[in-house]
Amino acid sequence: MNYFRAEFFDVYMSYHNNILLDKLHGVPTDRPPVWVMRQAGRILPGYRQIRKSVSGFKELVKSPDLIAEVTLEPLHELGVDAPILFSDILVIPEAMGVDYDIIEKQGPKFPNPITSPADIDRLVYGEDVLDRLDYVFESITKTKARLSGSNPLIGFAGAPWTLFAYMIEGSGSKTFAKARRFLYEHPKDSHRLMSRISSATTAYVKQKIASGADVIQLFDSWSGMLSRAQYQEFCLPYISAIMEAIEGTPRIFFPKGAWSSIPDFGDVPMEAIGVDWRTPASYVREHLGEDLVIQGNMDPAFLYSDPDAIQSEVARISKDMGNQHIFNLGHGVYPDTDANHVKAMVQAVKSLG
Repeated sequence: MNYFRAEFFDVYMSYHNNILLDKLHGVPTDRPPVWVMRQAGRILPGYRQIRKSVSGFKELVKSPDLIAEVTLEPLHELGVDAPILFSDILVIPEAMGVDYDIIEKQGPKFPNPITSPADIDRLVYGEDVLDRLDYVFESITKTKARLSGSNPLIGFAGAPWTLFAYMIEGSGSKTFAKARRFLYEHPKDSHRLMSRISSATTAYVKQKIASGADVIQLFDSWSGMLSRAQYQEFCLPYISAIMEAIEGTPRIFFPKGAWSSIPDFGDVPMEAIGVDWRTPASYVREHLGEDLVIQGNMDPAFLYSDPDAIQSEVARISKDMGNQHIFNLGHGVYPDTDANHVKAMVQAVKSLG
């Protein structure tokens, strides 16, 4: 799955720090590349200051100049190898016609979630969502201009099941019982909704790439909620379709908690798979082979430890993962984490070379 694509040689060679692209293209590196999910969030002072300057989270997400600042802060403050565009997976449901808001200390809320199959008919999908997402693509353009060729830029999207879950549940949940009930009661309409989400997401990530994103990560944050059989039926075909549509761009798939489905991921077109801290590298290697890059998988809570312990854990994880590895946390960094501890982790990874 990992090979260097000659047609991207000029772009690939233009970056001062291209270790992430090296790893994803199958080029040997003397250490793992390192970045952190949610690295541009609440642990950094610049983000907190910018967040106070706007009325709410959605205003920030739709402000390209501010997004460029927030996206690039981890490069300067933490020393990561690549920024990931600051955004939210829920911009796709909103563009499809299912509005959301982020409530402080509560999470996402949807005032008009999907409650019946008839609601699917009102959704916008495919390329028709793109005009509603101009602010994302402008954010990429502005961020790339400020990068000036220093580092590649990661773009991302939510996988269809995770977006499906939010659009029906109407909020975050410990069980996503409403969304899972919809799968059982309306299987044909569930496929119809998955197909529409997939078509919107495909158009979205293709336009992100056209705007300058160098890598795409697909987050399936709630994949662990489904059985292996359900995941095979309702998720894998749509994930594979999205990934196939962007062949030629490095692809990372992060199915959080979906350990039971790992044997099935060998058919997903991707250059790397992200795993959480509960999934050992040996299990992934057993089912997916030695060549696929694994991304992860330090427990975000381990960053509460002291820097010496963090350095030891970095060395242990790196040895466990082997050469085909992108260092990251097993999920997003927690908001009360000391940024200096994240920096210690990044520096420990860089010292491995």
